[in-house]
Amino acid sequence: MTPSRKPLAVTDQAHQDAREQAIRAGLITPGMSFDEKVWAMTARIPRGSVVTYGQIARALGNRAYRAVGSALNRNPYAPGVPCHRVVGSDGKLTGFARGLAAKRRMLIDEGVTVVGDRVDLSCAFALTKSRRAKAAARPVKTRGKSSTR
Repeated sequence: MTPSRKPLAVTDQAHQDAREQAIRAGLITPGMSFDEKVWAMTARIPRGSVVTYGQIARALGNRAYRAVGSALNRNPYAPGVPCHRVVGSDGKLTGFARGLAAKRRMLIDEGVTVVGDRVDLSCAFALTKSRRAKAAARPVKTRGKSSTR
């Protein structure tokens, strides 16, 4: 091993740390798996808002809303990546690893109106198409000085 090369384990850990940071920031980066993209999209949902599984699928350019649910079931970043803010297309509370009662409680604590087993979709958040990490970190010229966004 040459002194200029880092051990593979260190490089892999740095890559994993960077990927986790991107996911938690809601950024989609090249090479992300479908699950990682779902988690990144979910990280964008603000407190007191909800989105549907279908909205996430459409924002990722497909109709695989059930695959979105499967990805959220494997979410290793909860509660930082708030999968409890994702509901069925009719507002129904569905699929939460800690149970629907916990999901309901968490949403109510955030100010989401829940009636029975459904949320009021008027608080639905509009997801946008995938943001890329490069766009968020692109340098911006301001009066001869360079800064990041």
